[in-house]
Amino acid sequence: MKFYSTNNKNNTVSFKEAVLKGIADDGGLFMPSELPKLPDSFIKNISDIPFKEISFTVAKNLLNEELPDGVLSKIVNTAINFDAPVVPLDEKINILELFHGPTLAFKDFGARFMAETMSYLNKDSDKEVVILVATSGDTGSAVANGFYKVDGIRVVLLYPGGKVSKIQEQQLTTLGENITALEVEGTFDDCQRLVKQAFLDRQLIERITLSSANSINIARLIPQSFYYFNAFAQVCKKNQPVIISVPSGNFGNLTAGLFAKEMGLPITQYIAATNANNVFPDYLKTSVYTPRPSVKTLSNAMDVGNPSNFARILDLYGHNYNTIKEIIYSASFSDEQTKSAMKEVYSKYNYIIDPHGAVGYFAFQQYINENHLNNYSGVILETAHPAKFADTVEEVINKKIEIPERLRLCLDKEKHSIKISKNFDDLKNFLLGIA
Repeated sequence: MKFYSTNNKNNTVSFKEAVLKGIADDGGLFMPSELPKLPDSFIKNISDIPFKEISFTVAKNLLNEELPDGVLSKIVNTAINFDAPVVPLDEKINILELFHGPTLAFKDFGARFMAETMSYLNKDSDKEVVILVATSGDTGSAVANGFYKVDGIRVVLLYPGGKVSKIQEQQLTTLGENITALEVEGTFDDCQRLVKQAFLDRQLIERITLSSANSINIARLIPQSFYYFNAFAQVCKKNQPVIISVPSGNFGNLTAGLFAKEMGLPITQYIAATNANNVFPDYLKTSVYTPRPSVKTLSNAMDVGNPSNFARILDLYGHNYNTIKEIIYSASFSDEQTKSAMKEVYSKYNYIIDPHGAVGYFAFQQYINENHLNNYSGVILETAHPAKFADTVEEVINKKIEIPERLRLCLDKEKHSIKISKNFDDLKNFLLGIA
Protein backbone atom coordinates (compact mmCIF):
# COMPACT_ATOMS: atom_id res chain seq x y z
CA MET A 1 0.00 0.00 0.00
CA LYS A 2 1.42 3.35 -1.05
CA PHE A 3 0.36 6.75 0.26
CA TYR A 4 0.25 9.84 -1.96
CA SER A 5 0.10 13.58 -1.33
CA THR A 6 -3.16 15.44 -1.78
CA ASN A 7 -1.09 18.03 -3.68
CA ASN A 8 0.41 15.51 -6.11
CA LYS A 9 -0.78 11.93 -6.62
CA ASN A 10 2.57 11.06 -8.19
CA ASN A 11 4.31 11.84 -4.90
CA THR A 12 4.00 8.44 -3.16
CA VAL A 13 5.68 7.02 -0.06
CA SER A 14 5.50 3.90 2.10
CA PHE A 15 3.33 3.66 5.21
CA LYS A 16 6.43 4.05 7.37
CA GLU A 17 7.45 7.26 5.65
CA ALA A 18 3.90 8.64 5.71
CA VAL A 19 3.64 8.08 9.47
CA LEU A 20 7.10 9.31 10.42
CA LYS A 21 6.96 12.36 8.13
CA GLY A 22 3.35 13.23 9.00
CA ILE A 23 3.00 15.62 6.08
CA ALA A 24 4.26 15.39 2.50
CA ASP A 25 7.29 17.40 1.34
CA ASP A 26 4.98 19.48 -0.88
CA GLY A 27 2.74 20.37 2.07
CA GLY A 28 -0.03 17.96 1.13
CA LEU A 29 -1.65 15.35 3.37
CA PHE A 30 -1.07 11.66 2.80
CA MET A 31 -3.88 9.52 1.41
CA PRO A 32 -3.95 5.73 0.88
CA SER A 33 -3.56 4.80 -2.77
CA GLU A 34 -6.75 2.78 -2.41
CA LEU A 35 -9.42 1.99 0.16
CA PRO A 36 -10.03 -1.73 -0.43
CA LYS A 37 -13.56 -2.99 0.11
CA LEU A 38 -14.03 -5.37 3.00
CA PRO A 39 -15.76 -8.69 2.21
CA ASP A 40 -19.57 -8.64 2.24
CA SER A 41 -19.44 -11.52 4.72
CA PHE A 42 -17.56 -9.33 7.21
CA ILE A 43 -20.24 -6.63 7.09
CA LYS A 44 -23.04 -9.22 7.19
CA ASN A 45 -21.67 -10.88 10.34
CA ILE A 46 -20.21 -7.80 12.00
CA SER A 47 -22.66 -7.78 14.93
CA ASP A 48 -21.07 -11.02 16.15
CA ILE A 49 -17.46 -9.81 15.93
CA PRO A 50 -15.62 -8.34 18.99
CA PHE A 51 -14.33 -4.78 18.74
CA LYS A 52 -10.64 -5.74 18.72
CA GLU A 53 -11.21 -8.25 15.94
CA ILE A 54 -13.14 -5.64 13.95
CA SER A 55 -10.25 -3.21 14.44
CA PHE A 56 -7.61 -5.71 13.35
CA THR A 57 -9.60 -6.74 10.25
CA VAL A 58 -10.14 -3.12 9.14
CA ALA A 59 -6.48 -2.19 9.74
CA LYS A 60 -5.16 -5.26 7.90
CA ASN A 61 -7.51 -4.60 4.99
CA LEU A 62 -6.35 -1.00 4.68
CA LEU A 63 -2.62 -1.41 5.31
CA ASN A 64 -2.31 -4.45 3.05
CA GLU A 65 0.69 -6.08 4.74
CA GLU A 66 2.54 -2.83 5.53
CA LEU A 67 2.89 -4.31 9.03
CA PRO A 68 3.30 -8.01 9.89
CA ASP A 69 0.10 -9.59 11.24
CA GLY A 70 1.68 -10.29 14.61
CA VAL A 71 2.88 -6.70 14.98
CA LEU A 72 -0.44 -5.25 13.86
CA SER A 73 -2.35 -7.51 16.23
CA LYS A 74 -0.15 -6.40 19.14
CA ILE A 75 -0.59 -2.74 18.23
CA VAL A 76 -4.38 -3.08 18.08
CA ASN A 77 -4.63 -5.09 21.29
CA THR A 78 -2.42 -2.63 23.18
CA ALA A 79 -3.99 0.55 21.81
CA ILE A 80 -7.67 -0.42 21.72
CA ASN A 81 -7.99 -1.78 25.25
CA PHE A 82 -11.19 0.10 26.12
CA ASP A 83 -14.72 -0.01 24.76
CA ALA A 84 -16.77 2.29 22.54
CA PRO A 85 -20.34 1.44 23.57
CA VAL A 86 -23.51 2.60 21.85
CA VAL A 87 -25.99 3.91 24.42
CA PRO A 88 -29.61 4.23 23.23
CA LEU A 89 -31.51 7.41 24.09
CA ASP A 90 -34.67 5.95 22.60
CA GLU A 91 -35.58 3.42 19.90
CA LYS A 92 -34.09 5.53 17.10
CA ILE A 93 -31.40 7.74 18.61
CA ASN A 94 -28.14 6.42 20.03
CA ILE A 95 -24.99 7.90 21.53
CA LEU A 96 -21.61 6.42 20.60
CA GLU A 97 -19.50 7.00 23.71
CA LEU A 98 -15.90 7.58 22.69
CA PHE A 99 -14.63 8.76 26.07
CA HIS A 100 -13.70 5.50 27.80
CA GLY A 101 -9.96 5.81 27.12
CA PRO A 102 -7.31 7.17 29.50
CA THR A 103 -7.87 10.87 28.72
CA LEU A 104 -11.66 10.54 28.29
CA ALA A 105 -11.77 11.71 24.66
CA PHE A 106 -12.14 10.06 21.26
CA LYS A 107 -8.59 11.02 20.35
CA ASP A 108 -7.29 8.29 22.64
CA PHE A 109 -8.02 5.80 19.85
CA GLY A 110 -5.81 7.55 17.32
CA ALA A 111 -3.10 8.67 19.72
CA ARG A 112 -2.53 5.26 21.30
CA PHE A 113 -2.56 3.41 17.96
CA MET A 114 -0.16 5.96 16.54
CA ALA A 115 2.20 5.78 19.52
CA GLU A 116 2.46 1.99 19.24
CA THR A 117 2.85 2.17 15.47
CA MET A 118 5.47 4.90 15.49
CA SER A 119 7.44 3.20 18.25
CA TYR A 120 7.63 0.04 16.11
CA LEU A 121 8.52 1.90 12.89
CA ASN A 122 11.29 3.90 14.60
CA LYS A 123 12.74 1.04 16.68
CA ASP A 124 15.89 0.62 14.57
CA SER A 125 16.72 4.33 14.37
CA ASP A 126 19.19 6.12 16.65
CA LYS A 127 17.56 9.50 15.93
CA GLU A 128 14.93 10.98 18.24
CA VAL A 129 11.61 11.80 16.58
CA VAL A 130 10.11 15.13 17.61
CA ILE A 131 6.34 15.08 17.31
CA LEU A 132 4.69 18.48 16.84
CA VAL A 133 1.05 18.70 17.84
CA ALA A 134 -1.34 21.62 17.54
CA THR A 135 -4.25 21.13 19.90
CA SER A 136 -7.50 22.91 20.70
CA GLY A 137 -7.85 20.73 23.80
CA ASP A 138 -8.27 16.98 23.59
CA THR A 139 -5.69 16.05 20.95
CA GLY A 140 -2.81 17.25 23.09
CA SER A 141 -3.77 15.33 26.20
CA ALA A 142 -4.44 12.14 24.24
CA VAL A 143 -1.12 12.37 22.40
CA ALA A 144 0.77 13.26 25.58
CA ASN A 145 -0.71 10.24 27.35
CA GLY A 146 -0.18 7.92 24.38
CA PHE A 147 3.49 8.86 23.90
CA TYR A 148 4.39 9.39 27.57
CA LYS A 149 7.84 7.88 28.27
CA VAL A 150 8.00 6.23 24.82
CA ASP A 151 11.69 5.76 24.01
CA GLY A 152 13.12 7.77 21.15
CA ILE A 153 10.18 10.17 20.88
CA ARG A 154 9.74 13.69 22.21
CA VAL A 155 6.36 15.42 22.04
CA VAL A 156 5.95 19.20 21.70
CA LEU A 157 2.37 20.38 22.20
CA LEU A 158 1.19 23.77 20.95
CA TYR A 159 -2.05 25.01 22.49
CA PRO A 160 -3.82 28.41 22.45
CA GLY A 161 -3.41 30.09 25.83
CA GLY A 162 -6.71 30.83 27.56
CA LYS A 163 -8.74 28.91 24.98
CA VAL A 164 -8.86 25.41 26.48
CA SER A 165 -10.70 24.26 29.59
CA LYS A 166 -8.90 24.08 32.95
CA ILE A 167 -9.00 20.28 32.97
CA GLN A 168 -7.73 20.10 29.39
CA GLU A 169 -4.84 22.43 30.23
CA GLN A 170 -3.91 20.37 33.28
CA GLN A 171 -3.86 17.22 31.16
CA LEU A 172 -1.57 18.98 28.64
CA THR A 173 0.91 20.56 31.01
CA THR A 174 1.50 18.26 33.97
CA LEU A 175 3.15 15.11 32.59
CA GLY A 176 6.73 16.27 32.05
CA GLU A 177 9.34 13.67 31.01
CA ASN A 178 9.34 13.64 27.17
CA ILE A 179 6.29 15.93 26.91
CA THR A 180 6.68 19.73 26.51
CA ALA A 181 3.72 22.14 26.35
CA LEU A 182 4.04 25.43 24.46
CA GLU A 183 1.35 27.96 25.36
CA VAL A 184 0.81 30.04 22.23
CA GLU A 185 -0.46 33.62 22.37
CA GLY A 186 -3.05 33.06 19.67
CA THR A 187 -5.76 30.71 18.40
CA PHE A 188 -5.75 27.05 17.42
CA ASP A 189 -5.40 28.15 13.79
CA ASP A 190 -2.17 29.92 14.76
CA CYS A 191 -0.92 26.72 16.43
CA GLN A 192 -1.80 24.68 13.35
CA ARG A 193 -0.12 27.22 11.07
CA LEU A 194 3.08 27.07 13.14
CA VAL A 195 3.17 23.28 12.91
CA LYS A 196 2.69 23.33 9.14
CA GLN A 197 5.42 25.97 8.74
CA ALA A 198 7.82 23.84 10.77
CA PHE A 199 7.36 20.91 8.40
CA LEU A 200 8.25 23.11 5.44
CA ASP A 201 11.29 24.78 7.02
CA ARG A 202 14.42 23.34 5.41
CA GLN A 203 16.74 24.15 8.32
CA LEU A 204 14.48 22.36 10.83
CA ILE A 205 13.99 19.36 8.57
CA GLU A 206 17.75 18.95 8.18
CA ARG A 207 18.39 19.19 11.92
CA ILE A 208 15.39 17.39 13.41
CA THR A 209 13.27 14.35 12.55
CA LEU A 210 9.84 15.95 12.72
CA SER A 211 6.47 14.20 12.70
CA SER A 212 2.93 15.12 13.64
CA ALA A 213 0.24 13.46 15.72
CA ASN A 214 -2.56 15.76 14.58
CA SER A 215 -5.21 14.34 12.30
CA ILE A 216 -3.00 15.46 9.43
CA ASN A 217 -1.09 12.25 10.19
CA ILE A 218 -2.66 9.27 8.45
CA ALA A 219 -1.92 7.02 11.44
CA ARG A 220 -4.46 9.03 13.45
CA LEU A 221 -7.29 8.44 10.98
CA ILE A 222 -6.88 4.69 10.49
CA PRO A 223 -7.87 3.70 14.07
CA GLN A 224 -10.65 6.28 14.16
CA SER A 225 -12.34 4.35 11.37
CA PHE A 226 -12.54 1.30 13.68
CA TYR A 227 -15.29 2.65 15.90
CA TYR A 228 -17.56 3.48 12.97
CA PHE A 229 -17.60 -0.22 12.12
CA ASN A 230 -18.09 -1.05 15.79
CA ALA A 231 -21.00 1.40 16.09
CA PHE A 232 -22.65 -0.11 13.03
CA ALA A 233 -22.21 -3.56 14.56
CA GLN A 234 -24.24 -2.43 17.57
CA VAL A 235 -27.19 -0.93 15.66
CA CYS A 236 -27.36 -2.92 12.42
CA LYS A 237 -29.74 -5.60 13.70
CA LYS A 238 -32.59 -3.10 13.45
CA ASN A 239 -32.19 -3.19 9.64
CA GLN A 240 -32.74 0.55 9.35
CA PRO A 241 -30.78 3.20 7.46
CA VAL A 242 -27.89 4.34 9.68
CA ILE A 243 -27.28 8.08 10.03
CA ILE A 244 -24.18 9.27 11.88
CA SER A 245 -23.70 12.77 13.27
CA VAL A 246 -20.09 13.80 13.83
CA PRO A 247 -19.09 16.90 15.84
CA SER A 248 -16.51 18.39 13.49
CA GLY A 249 -13.61 20.82 13.86
CA ASN A 250 -10.51 19.79 11.92
CA PHE A 251 -12.64 17.10 10.17
CA GLY A 252 -10.32 14.19 10.91
CA ASN A 253 -13.06 12.26 12.68
CA LEU A 254 -15.48 12.70 9.79
CA THR A 255 -12.79 11.78 7.27
CA ALA A 256 -12.16 8.52 9.14
CA GLY A 257 -15.88 7.80 8.87
CA LEU A 258 -15.77 8.48 5.14
CA PHE A 259 -12.84 6.07 4.84
CA ALA A 260 -15.03 3.45 6.53
CA LYS A 261 -17.84 4.12 4.05
CA GLU A 262 -15.48 3.74 1.11
CA MET A 263 -14.30 0.42 2.58
CA GLY A 264 -17.88 -0.85 2.44
CA LEU A 265 -19.56 0.28 5.65
CA PRO A 266 -23.20 0.93 4.64
CA ILE A 267 -23.79 4.32 6.26
CA THR A 268 -26.73 6.12 4.65
CA GLN A 269 -25.80 9.65 5.69
CA TYR A 270 -23.03 11.49 7.45
CA ILE A 271 -23.72 14.75 9.26
CA ALA A 272 -20.87 17.21 9.89
CA ALA A 273 -22.02 19.13 12.96
CA THR A 274 -20.16 22.41 13.52
CA ASN A 275 -20.32 25.29 15.95
CA ALA A 276 -20.03 28.97 14.96
CA ASN A 277 -16.91 28.03 12.97
CA ASN A 278 -19.04 27.30 9.93
CA VAL A 279 -16.59 27.18 7.02
CA PHE A 280 -17.74 23.74 5.86
CA PRO A 281 -21.53 24.32 6.03
CA ASP A 282 -20.97 27.51 4.04
CA TYR A 283 -19.01 25.53 1.47
CA LEU A 284 -21.91 23.08 1.04
CA LYS A 285 -24.29 26.01 0.55
CA THR A 286 -22.18 27.95 -1.93
CA SER A 287 -19.56 25.52 -3.37
CA VAL A 288 -16.96 28.13 -2.34
CA TYR A 289 -14.47 27.29 0.43
CA THR A 290 -13.50 30.37 2.40
CA PRO A 291 -11.25 29.81 5.42
CA ARG A 292 -11.48 32.41 8.14
CA PRO A 293 -10.10 33.02 11.63
CA SER A 294 -11.61 30.72 14.24
CA VAL A 295 -13.91 32.03 16.94
CA LYS A 296 -14.06 30.81 20.53
CA THR A 297 -17.08 28.68 21.52
CA LEU A 298 -18.24 26.33 24.28
CA SER A 299 -17.27 23.37 22.08
CA ASN A 300 -13.65 24.50 21.91
CA ALA A 301 -12.19 21.36 20.31
CA MET A 302 -14.17 22.31 17.19
CA ASP A 303 -12.91 25.89 17.03
CA VAL A 304 -11.19 25.57 13.66
CA GLY A 305 -11.46 28.12 10.88
CA ASN A 306 -9.48 26.23 8.24
CA PRO A 307 -9.97 22.46 8.65
CA SER A 308 -6.90 20.57 7.45
CA ASN A 309 -8.81 17.46 6.45
CA PHE A 310 -10.96 19.37 3.98
CA ALA A 311 -8.13 18.60 1.53
CA ARG A 312 -8.63 14.88 2.13
CA ILE A 313 -12.42 15.10 1.65
CA LEU A 314 -11.91 16.93 -1.64
CA ASP A 315 -9.38 14.35 -2.78
CA LEU A 316 -11.51 11.39 -1.70
CA TYR A 317 -14.37 12.51 -3.94
CA GLY A 318 -12.37 13.90 -6.84
CA HIS A 319 -13.14 17.52 -5.92
CA ASN A 320 -16.74 16.81 -6.97
CA TYR A 321 -18.89 19.28 -5.04
CA ASN A 322 -22.18 17.52 -5.84
CA THR A 323 -20.89 14.16 -4.57
CA ILE A 324 -19.62 15.71 -1.34
CA LYS A 325 -22.91 17.53 -0.82
CA GLU A 326 -24.84 14.29 -1.33
CA ILE A 327 -22.77 12.25 1.12
CA ILE A 328 -22.39 14.91 3.83
CA TYR A 329 -25.01 17.15 5.40
CA SER A 330 -23.66 19.99 7.51
CA ALA A 331 -25.02 22.71 9.78
CA SER A 332 -23.64 25.09 12.38
CA PHE A 333 -25.01 26.07 15.79
CA SER A 334 -24.45 28.85 18.29
CA ASP A 335 -23.47 28.50 21.94
CA GLU A 336 -27.06 29.20 22.93
CA GLN A 337 -28.28 26.37 20.72
CA THR A 338 -25.58 24.15 22.19
CA LYS A 339 -26.84 24.89 25.71
CA SER A 340 -30.40 24.25 24.58
CA ALA A 341 -29.40 20.84 23.20
CA MET A 342 -27.60 19.93 26.45
CA LYS A 343 -30.71 20.83 28.44
CA GLU A 344 -32.99 18.88 26.10
CA VAL A 345 -30.89 15.71 26.17
CA TYR A 346 -30.74 15.81 29.96
CA SER A 347 -34.41 16.61 30.57
CA LYS A 348 -35.75 14.29 27.88
CA TYR A 349 -33.42 11.31 28.22
CA ASN A 350 -31.68 11.84 31.59
CA TYR A 351 -28.36 11.71 29.72
CA ILE A 352 -25.54 14.20 30.33
CA ILE A 353 -23.93 15.23 27.07
CA ASP A 354 -20.88 17.45 26.58
CA PRO A 355 -20.96 20.61 24.39
CA HIS A 356 -19.48 18.82 21.36
CA GLY A 357 -21.95 15.96 21.51
CA ALA A 358 -24.71 18.54 21.99
CA VAL A 359 -23.81 20.17 18.67
CA GLY A 360 -23.93 16.70 17.10
CA TYR A 361 -27.38 16.11 18.63
CA PHE A 362 -28.77 19.42 17.38
CA ALA A 363 -27.45 18.81 13.84
CA PHE A 364 -28.95 15.33 13.85
CA GLN A 365 -32.37 16.63 14.90
CA GLN A 366 -32.27 19.34 12.26
CA TYR A 367 -31.42 16.83 9.52
CA ILE A 368 -34.22 14.47 10.57
CA ASN A 369 -36.77 17.29 10.74
CA GLU A 370 -35.76 18.85 7.42
CA ASN A 371 -36.07 15.51 5.64
CA HIS A 372 -39.19 14.32 7.52
CA LEU A 373 -37.61 10.94 8.31
CA ASN A 374 -39.26 8.24 10.41
CA ASN A 375 -37.30 5.07 9.66
CA TYR A 376 -33.68 5.31 10.79
CA SER A 377 -31.05 4.39 13.37
CA GLY A 378 -29.24 7.52 14.42
CA VAL A 379 -25.77 7.52 16.00
CA ILE A 380 -24.40 10.71 17.57
CA LEU A 381 -20.73 10.74 18.45
CA GLU A 382 -20.06 11.82 22.05
CA THR A 383 -16.42 12.73 21.68
CA ALA A 384 -15.47 13.66 25.26
CA HIS A 385 -16.64 13.01 28.80
CA PRO A 386 -18.83 15.88 30.06
CA ALA A 387 -16.62 16.18 33.15
CA LYS A 388 -13.93 17.73 30.93
CA PHE A 389 -16.30 20.69 30.58
CA ALA A 390 -17.77 20.50 34.06
CA ASP A 391 -18.23 24.23 34.63
CA THR A 392 -20.27 24.68 31.46
CA VAL A 393 -22.27 21.47 31.78
CA GLU A 394 -23.12 21.94 35.46
CA GLU A 395 -24.31 25.49 34.85
CA VAL A 396 -26.54 24.41 31.96
CA ILE A 397 -28.19 21.35 33.50
CA ASN A 398 -28.00 22.59 37.11
CA LYS A 399 -26.48 19.34 38.33
CA LYS A 400 -23.11 18.47 39.82
CA ILE A 401 -21.04 16.10 37.65
CA GLU A 402 -18.90 13.41 39.18
CA ILE A 403 -15.29 13.88 38.07
CA PRO A 404 -13.62 10.57 37.13
CA GLU A 405 -10.59 9.74 39.26
CA ARG A 406 -8.04 10.04 36.45
CA LEU A 407 -9.23 13.57 35.73
CA ARG A 408 -9.32 14.57 39.37
CA LEU A 409 -5.71 13.47 39.90
CA CYS A 410 -4.33 15.79 37.23
CA LEU A 411 -6.01 18.83 38.80
CA ASP A 412 -3.66 18.63 41.77
CA LYS A 413 -0.48 18.56 39.67
CA GLU A 414 1.70 21.58 38.91
CA LYS A 415 1.33 23.17 35.49
CA HIS A 416 4.48 23.49 33.37
CA SER A 417 4.26 25.36 30.07
CA ILE A 418 6.46 27.64 27.99
CA LYS A 419 4.79 30.74 26.58
CA ILE A 420 5.61 31.71 23.01
CA SER A 421 4.16 34.19 20.55
CA LYS A 422 2.38 33.21 17.36
CA ASN A 423 5.46 34.19 15.34
CA PHE A 424 7.14 31.22 13.68
CA ASP A 425 10.64 32.33 14.73
CA ASP A 426 9.73 31.65 18.38
CA LEU A 427 8.80 28.04 17.63
CA LYS A 428 11.78 27.56 15.32
CA ASN A 429 14.24 28.85 17.91
CA PHE A 430 12.75 26.55 20.55
CA LEU A 431 13.02 23.51 18.30
CA LEU A 432 16.60 24.33 17.27
CA GLY A 433 17.39 24.68 20.95
CA ILE A 434 16.37 21.09 21.70
CA ALA A 435 17.98 19.62 18.58
